[in-house]
Amino acid sequence: MRLVPSPAAQEAPPMTLADPTLSAPSPTRLFEKYSPVTGASMGQFPIADSEAVEGAVARARAAFPGWRDTPLAVRLEAINRGRDVLLEQAETYARKIADDTGKPIIEALMFELAVVPMFLDHYLKRAPKLLTRRKVSTPMALLGKTGYIEHFPRGVIGIIAPWNFPFQLSVLPVISALIGGNTAVLKPSEVTPIAGEVVADFFRRMGLPPGVVEVVAGDGSTGAALCRANVDMLFFTGSVATGRRVAAAAAERPIPCELELGGKDVFIVCADANLERAAEAVVFGSMANCGQACVSVERALVVDSVHDRFVELVKRKLARIKVGGPDEQAEMGPMTFAKQLQTVERHVEAARQAGAKVLTGGQRLDRAGLFYPPTLLTDVRPDMDIYREETFGPVLPVIRVRDEEEAVRLANASEFGLVGSVWTQDLDKGMRIASRLESGQVMINDVFSSVGHPGLPFGGVRSSGLGRYHGDEGLLTFMNPRAILVDRGKADYDPIWYPYTDKLASAFEVFRGVAGKKLGSLVRGFLGLRKASIDGHK
Repeated sequence: MRLVPSPAAQEAPPMTLADPTLSAPSPTRLFEKYSPVTGASMGQFPIADSEAVEGAVARARAAFPGWRDTPLAVRLEAINRGRDVLLEQAETYARKIADDTGKPIIEALMFELAVVPMFLDHYLKRAPKLLTRRKVSTPMALLGKTGYIEHFPRGVIGIIAPWNFPFQLSVLPVISALIGGNTAVLKPSEVTPIAGEVVADFFRRMGLPPGVVEVVAGDGSTGAALCRANVDMLFFTGSVATGRRVAAAAAERPIPCELELGGKDVFIVCADANLERAAEAVVFGSMANCGQACVSVERALVVDSVHDRFVELVKRKLARIKVGGPDEQAEMGPMTFAKQLQTVERHVEAARQAGAKVLTGGQRLDRAGLFYPPTLLTDVRPDMDIYREETFGPVLPVIRVRDEEEAVRLANASEFGLVGSVWTQDLDKGMRIASRLESGQVMINDVFSSVGHPGLPFGGVRSSGLGRYHGDEGLLTFMNPRAILVDRGKADYDPIWYPYTDKLASAFEVFRGVAGKKLGSLVRGFLGLRKASIDGHK
């Protein structure tokens, strides 16, 4: 897809516009990609216009009936070929993703690539059960009838992916949609176009039928065109502001949409926490991927009695983090998106001006690229932007709280509700606190791991999003449920059907049986209805 390739991108066979997973964007509109590590140009990339998007959707629409009707076992076998592709291409893919995003290669490998086979294992095991028709219990009032639930694919899924985990957050929704028999049109982020190429190459190497997965490269106009196109569902991961526009576009038709949006995730440190583990975890949880994760720790709420000791531990551990590019053996790379770096700088400076203390970091590093150091803030107040808004960068605000009750109250008094964690050696207390947090996922004495657990649903409340994926929900979100009720059809009519003559007293008897759970009344009522029906049909 790239018109001017970077040297790193030439390590694997080039992709061509003839590949079935790639759209053919108009070559007249291009944008330039700059390295977050060096600031140098990495090439120019095409922007798919509305015509190219509509063409991709049309190909996915044409491919849908054949893919839908392919037996589930065959679909799973085809999708599982992605495991072999990753084994063959892991080093090349990890390097390209690292070059594109600036993240350490180990993070590209572990956070982007390694999670995919984990989810494949889960879905290959669960899909045959989840997607099989199942019988449901039938109430006595519907005696003689049998109820079933089954699922069928929604159709063509439009998926818009973000730049912070550009491989994982593109591939997993597409795979989840494909398992159920849907086809997909994916729009990767323009911030990470090389990773978008990696995703397209991944699906091409899987050897899926033409049109089953289409990738349209481009900018926001491409995503808007996909939202307007003839898709059957929209799946969006990204900012709250853009998510609202996606939801509005879906509502116009209307079609279902799922929104995986931002977070202001809390890290509650109780007085009895293992402070050494908690400090190690909060450093990792706030700085991994340069803090550019919706599950990053963005508010540490620390009980007063351990606050000062905790802050000192965190400060020492932050000082050990080496910042640099993928080739510098660093723990933390640059930020990926220049605009997001500006948000980080604005939040930190506004907090400093309002009285927050900057204990480490606090300003951009004096070197090429988008490097911002690990930054620790204390004396942060709820009226500050850095407390209320998603920062999405390598910044950790620590807030002193009186006790755990205040921590829970502050945690829930937020626009967001995605992920939280509780740190205590009393696991019963941890569970009680976890159950009071208004968020989609909660961990006890851990960070990040819940989002990588294939069996757990992922998603948030309020401005953190709408819907769930991962877990069983990650398959069913792309499916329509269908209810089936079966009657053997032996009788010529049902007792409740016309005529109504002489049936009211028996109907009241049925009502008393249902409402009062009285089997005798239910039986007498139905016998009376049956007799009246026989008499009425003579």
